[in-house]
Amino acid sequence: MLEIVLIVSSMLVHDAPDPVLAYPMHEASHQDGMLKAQVGPHVSMERPIHFAPADQGGGAELEESDRLVLAADHSQLAGTLPERELTISAWVSVTTPRQWGGVLGCIQDNDDHEQGWVLGYDNRHFTFGFATVGADDGNGRMTYLTGATPYELGKLYHVVATYDGVTARLYVDGRVDAETTEQSGALLYPEAAPVSLGSYLDDNEFHPHVGRLMDVRLYDMAAGPDWISGQFEHHSDRAALPVRMQPERPVSDTLGWQVAPFLQFATVDSIRIVFETTRPVTGMVRFGETAEFDRQVPVVEPVMLGEVVLAGLRPDEPYFYQFDLVDDTGQSLQSEVLSFQTAAPRGKPISFAIISDTQDNPAVSSRIAEHIWGQRPGFIVHPGDLTGTGSLKGDWTDEFFPGMNGLLGRVTMYPVLGNHEQDARHYYRYFSLPEPEYYYRFSQGDADFFMIDTNRNVGPGSEQYAWLDATLAESDARWKFVVHHHPPYSSDENDYGDTWKGRGTRGDLRARELSSLYDRHGVDVVFNGHIHSYERTWPIEGGKVVDDGGVIYTITGGGGGGLETPGPVRPDFNNTVRQGHHYCMVRVNGGTLEFFAYDIENRLFDHMRIDKAE
Repeated sequence: MLEIVLIVSSMLVHDAPDPVLAYPMHEASHQDGMLKAQVGPHVSMERPIHFAPADQGGGAELEESDRLVLAADHSQLAGTLPERELTISAWVSVTTPRQWGGVLGCIQDNDDHEQGWVLGYDNRHFTFGFATVGADDGNGRMTYLTGATPYELGKLYHVVATYDGVTARLYVDGRVDAETTEQSGALLYPEAAPVSLGSYLDDNEFHPHVGRLMDVRLYDMAAGPDWISGQFEHHSDRAALPVRMQPERPVSDTLGWQVAPFLQFATVDSIRIVFETTRPVTGMVRFGETAEFDRQVPVVEPVMLGEVVLAGLRPDEPYFYQFDLVDDTGQSLQSEVLSFQTAAPRGKPISFAIISDTQDNPAVSSRIAEHIWGQRPGFIVHPGDLTGTGSLKGDWTDEFFPGMNGLLGRVTMYPVLGNHEQDARHYYRYFSLPEPEYYYRFSQGDADFFMIDTNRNVGPGSEQYAWLDATLAESDARWKFVVHHHPPYSSDENDYGDTWKGRGTRGDLRARELSSLYDRHGVDVVFNGHIHSYERTWPIEGGKVVDDGGVIYTITGGGGGGLETPGPVRPDFNNTVRQGHHYCMVRVNGGTLEFFAYDIENRLFDHMRIDKAE
């Protein structure tokens, strides 16, 4: 009888099985280029991980370049991963918020294919996403459970997700923070997907975790609330540790450019210039109407990523500038003499280039940049997906800026966010745009440009919809152009449904909700990207092709991303579609607009002219 009592008592004390995966993630876990698992596969490291000191709680301090893949495909962990119930437990701090943050996951979330599970966070709260066989007839639909407790940057939290086949719960620091019964049944795994630690990773997205991570564990049953609160209390001292942001990394010994000076947000009387160096610098920017430079702006405080504003300029005029910088060791850095042009006022002709979806292909984008520079545009418009992975600094410093090949040091560019930017802080650090930056407005000549982020909600009642409605209404510009990443109309074969097997939606339905505003307020042309091909529609009004008035929609996504193919059937809205890397030029003079599209060899392949009465 005594033996039976002891066995029952032991089961009650555990109230949970042993983990199927366990990663302590302390400094002792990092050996011989491997992150050692307590349970599960060891992880081969591409680079050494930084660890917090033991007296500050320990744990791995992950950066954007850390990529921890437990298995390239979940089939390698067959028989290990949970099937119907699970518990994921981790101690985590977030120092870089992102919309799609990941702690531990096995997921594919691509348009209509949403399968797997992931413990993570968004820009403010911790999240748990999961799909089950019973949801959407087994085709896949993720439920994202979002906690109620906003996280503080740099602070450690104990975060646990449980699913018992009926109810999913999210716990923060031992307490239930959210729960749902929206899905039930067995977990739905993708046909193929990696199992990743410290990231949100599927076959076309990588959102790395930046912050601390430790004691990450996966169980194949749903733990109870007493066990979860007990786990938190056992290490509750961690929650009281001082906030710890990412430690400063040593700077380079050699002074040079990380990002050479590039132009931002030209107005009729000012322009901004952003630069990044390998060491903190001071110095000055000299500028003037000639290379004799009769004015200067000092860089007083040592900076690596800096911005200067040149003001008191004349409209639509050429200027010259040069950086002279020095670091604390006496090393100096000087740019070449560069030029720029201020924005054109009303009544002046304008000429601008359009390039989109440059992504991670500097070989292509640099060729296009050379062609654009040869056309000497007054400015550039970029409809998004500047990088392949916007949360990775190297995608900016090693690909995007080198790919633009010095062009941005002479011609200002007005961008919008694409999905590949991931709303990451690098976009906001590098680009100096009017608040709130993800939408804004600017003017050049007789045109007003309205820049929108279609990754966010843009439907009626949303912030951007209301802003666009009011701002379009108050515009007195002769020409109105709107720029956003996702196209309301598209002939692409598979981004909006498989057109080899059916009609699909032929465009982004969320973005199409904006078209009624465009009709009402007399928008002339909408510039989009996202689809890696070229397309121009006939004029469209009220969702139908018209022969008088209407809005023309263009897709100019050929700046570098992998090329895409149109569907087998031509929709009636399509005027021209073409596969291939390309860029476009637009020239406006009074009531005349000319639009030109050029391929990677700089050969003209499409032209449009619009004559508008006064």
